Amino acid sequence: MAKLLEEKIKVFALGGLDEIGNNLYVVEVNDKIFILDAGLKYPTEELLGVDAVIPDFTYLKENQQRVQGVFLSHGHDEHIGALPQLLTILNVPVYGTRLTMSLVEDAMSDNGLDIKKFKLYKIREHNELFFGDVKVTFFKTTNSIPDSVAICIHTKSGVIVYTSDFTFDQSAKGRYQTNYNRIADISKEGVLCLLSESVNAGKVGFTGNGAQLRYRLEEIFSRAEGRIICSLYSSDLHRIQLVVDLAIQYNRKVAIIGRKMQRLVDISVKLGYLRIPKSMLMNLLFIDEKNDNNLSDLVVLATGNRHEPFNALTRMAKHQDRLVHIEKSDTIIVATPPIPGTESKSARTIDMLYRSGANVKVLSKDLLPSAHASSEDLKLMMNLLKPEYVMPITGEYRNLVEHAKVAEAMGFSPEKIIISDNGEVIAFEQGELVNHTERIAIDQILVDGLGVGDIGSVVLRDRQLMANDGIMVVIANLNKHTKEIVAGPQIVSKGFTYEKDNAELYAALNDLVKNIIGQYVTEQYVNWQGLRQELRDKIGKLLFNKTKRKPIIIPIVEEFNL
Repeated sequence: MAKLLEEKIKVFALGGLDEIGNNLYVVEVNDKIFILDAGLKYPTEELLGVDAVIPDFTYLKENQQRVQGVFLSHGHDEHIGALPQLLTILNVPVYGTRLTMSLVEDAMSDNGLDIKKFKLYKIREHNELFFGDVKVTFFKTTNSIPDSVAICIHTKSGVIVYTSDFTFDQSAKGRYQTNYNRIADISKEGVLCLLSESVNAGKVGFTGNGAQLRYRLEEIFSRAEGRIICSLYSSDLHRIQLVVDLAIQYNRKVAIIGRKMQRLVDISVKLGYLRIPKSMLMNLLFIDEKNDNNLSDLVVLATGNRHEPFNALTRMAKHQDRLVHIEKSDTIIVATPPIPGTESKSARTIDMLYRSGANVKVLSKDLLPSAHASSEDLKLMMNLLKPEYVMPITGEYRNLVEHAKVAEAMGFSPEKIIISDNGEVIAFEQGELVNHTERIAIDQILVDGLGVGDIGSVVLRDRQLMANDGIMVVIANLNKHTKEIVAGPQIVSKGFTYEKDNAELYAALNDLVKNIIGQYVTEQYVNWQGLRQELRDKIGKLLFNKTKRKPIIIPIVEEFNL
């Protein structure tokens, strides 16, 4: 009992709450820190030019001596995508299943990291990892990608279970099967807190097993006389295997479009997670006068993450793709239901596909079951594990609330259901919830190309201004001695107005620039900073009065020896 009283447990998220993606959860047991997943979030449209959003690692960096390792649930980017950036900050052990770690190694190499310098460990479901008096174990879960596991942190106060994404698909086989025996064993030990996903918590029933999908696809394959082009998310290996199996059944070749998908397929085939005979795969040649890749026995997989399948189909429909141009003889299967943030792009793409005249088959969401637990899946997990506390995670706030309602329907009192925010610390002592008033300051970290965290609100505001109102550059060259304008003013605008159609406006701008420069260069010492600021202010006011628009204004005034 004395040891139990000494044990203090903290649970919190650095990402993944009130958002889709960015999953990174932390469990602290006394002085030990355990990191559960390190994912990214794909940017929304207002984050112009941003490639990804990742969690704020500041707290982990400040406490890196206490970090025992990173434990990964599965290989989707929302759960492993930020790991390369995390490992550049703190080189700690990483644990994951065979496929997950192979995808991690590929991502690290793609980011220029030497995997030999890092401690990367492949685990199996039955492995037990000991960190002093804390044990970490795993159990297999059903997901759209194989080798998915839940992660269990065993403490003296009970087990903390992190399910990550899961469903209870009774038809799942092999590497996709849930291990019910392991779940029963964990339950017998006593579960203190269940961290369970919430994305589909508001959906009634169990998440479908996709049994009807095969029949629908087989019907389309049997009737297609020409080439078949199918859009798929690259992370959904189960669905990719289904399409490949049908291609084999109907004696068709398979071509895969998408650089990342090519690597994922190579890894999965090598490890035995995808079965694609080499004789079936076809490398397409660039389209030219002699080659159009329009083969009647071809299945083209247009794959990628988030918006990438839609971009690929758009290029094909516009005849801008280097490998595939959609023709009227093609059958197009859209098996990529829009995810949050891609709804408008999906609608535009489908409209464009119909304009191409091809035979378009848009599969409904009912035929394309999610990889996320619905209400009955969540109830079954609660029934099997019998936790003391339930903490909804992974989802926007409304999803967390729906999950809480499911838990209440299962008999959990509101005091036993924990809805939290990123950075909010949930503390347990002696197996009881003591508070969640402590907060960890976190920020939104943006990734743009090779830059991580160097894109702030000012840069984003400038990008938004350029997107909305354009940019104007004012250039003038002065004689260093006489201070007279010897070249310019030259006014260049992009995304604002066309000069030839607004001659009067540009003439007024020209006169204004000359007057301002004339006022500032009358003295021996020229306040260059003040001059540039005056140009920005006065030009901005003139443009707003004339056009009601506020472009970004960049004045360039320089002296030259003549």
